[in-house]
Amino acid sequence: MSEILEIIMIVSFGCSWPVNVIKSYKSRTTKGKSLIFLCLIFFGYIAGIASKLVNEAYMASFAQKWYVLIFYVLNFLMVGADLCMYVRNYRLDQKKALANEVN
Repeated sequence: MSEILEIIMIVSFGCSWPVNVIKSYKSRTTKGKSLIFLCLIFFGYIAGIASKLVNEAYMASFAQKWYVLIFYVLNFLMVGADLCMYVRNYRLDQKKALANEVN
């Protein structure tokens, strides 16, 4: 039962990340985004994945519970994609600022 509740939590978080990545892609700016927040979430998922991998009880039953780890990895990838969008948008913001300075 605890795995099901954990999956519900991770899926709930995970549903927002694709929407956030698309919004970042379309907005082409870092305005309204927090790099610190994204990094904290990113490292939180690293810690969540690591906690599963070092948990002896989880690893002993990995063949039956592998799906829990998949949700952590999917969220980690989505946050990583949003971090990439942040870098892209930061560069675009810099280009816009330079263009505005010249004009």
